[in-house]
Amino acid sequence: MTDPLHRPVALLVMEERRRDDVYPREVVREIEALTCSRPPLTREALARDPAALAGVEVLLSGWGAPVLDADLLRHATHLRAVLVAAGSVHPLTTPGFWAREIPIVSAAAANAVPVAEFTLAQILLGLKQTHRLSRELRERRAYPADPRVAGAYRSRVGLFGLGEIGRLVAAHLRNFEVEVVATDPVADVAEAADLDMRLVELTELFDTCAVVSLHAPLLPETAGVVNGDLVARLGPGATLINTARGAVVDEPSAVAVLRARPDLTAVLDVTWPEPPSADSPFYSLPNVVLTPHLAGALGAERARLGELVLRELRRLVLGLPLHHAVAPARAHLRA
Repeated sequence: MTDPLHRPVALLVMEERRRDDVYPREVVREIEALTCSRPPLTREALARDPAALAGVEVLLSGWGAPVLDADLLRHATHLRAVLVAAGSVHPLTTPGFWAREIPIVSAAAANAVPVAEFTLAQILLGLKQTHRLSRELRERRAYPADPRVAGAYRSRVGLFGLGEIGRLVAAHLRNFEVEVVATDPVADVAEAADLDMRLVELTELFDTCAVVSLHAPLLPETAGVVNGDLVARLGPGATLINTARGAVVDEPSAVAVLRARPDLTAVLDVTWPEPPSADSPFYSLPNVVLTPHLAGALGAERARLGELVLRELRRLVLGLPLHHAVAPARAHLRA
């Protein structure tokens, strides 16, 4: 670890257009007080002059992070930590980087906050079947006499994935009188019990829940796993929410079910491809609510990520253990 009296040389490399959101002036001032900071660069500028990494001990980044491959690392002989104000470090890490055993921090915990808030809002709307009733009202130009909805009282909500975001959603749902169940192949019964829920099979999740929210990472075993057969198992008026990765859903087979089941609602903040192609049925299906990947940190919300990096930097300078370092085996699990 760094000597507590030593101010390490730091370099920020990320895209310019979001830099001030992620690292607002007050955060930059504290970073400058803790380190010997060099002027920030973009990934493209660093690619033109990789020698700019000479002497750098702490690499700070965010969106537009450089890929830490052998060519770049050859110039970073003093590098001792990478702190990334973004959710995933998988796109920028390589076997050569992991071989150096340099700690790398992800701000996934900070990015989870707005995603969980967005998800909670959509779950509560889904339990009231708000989107379905709204579109039926417009079509019929009349209010329903006595709409039958699940509501947030003793209804069942299903979470597919108990990573950073899934666990935070579960924690939020503790404030409501709903039953929460989850599917996660790597979670254990004790972990689920700590979150006041139980683990079930994926089919039971879709069979029994008024709302199913997807939070699984995109892995070979999860690609397309939410297919039409599963979507068809949803009960009348149920809502499917996806804030994870678009490719977790087998979209062609899901579309067929959504066409046949106008009672269902799909809230899709992510798609595959993203954005959908111009001829995608998602634009015209009345029971699909499309949002432009806005669940994650946007605008001023992005400062949370920079603040997490600042806290980790402070710990690094003081010689304390990092709270958000990512293990190599788990780098691909971050959304």
